[in-house]
Amino acid sequence: MSQNRITHLEETIAHLAQSAEELSDVVARQDREIAALSRRVEMLMQREAAREADSGGSISLADQRPPHY
Repeated sequence: MSQNRITHLEETIAHLAQSAEELSDVVARQDREIAALSRRVEMLMQREAAREADSGGSISLADQRPPHY
């Protein structure tokens, strides 16, 4: 193989390695964000369940008709 071809292949491998590392960082960040959002949704669901339990079985505000009906 010519020296030009080898240099080109080395540059391509370096770019691919850098892209793979950047994508890995993005995936790791997204994993942290998804975990945080999942915890937040779970907390909100627990809070809503407690709120519904405290209401004593009455119709929730979201299910009530607006006063102008």
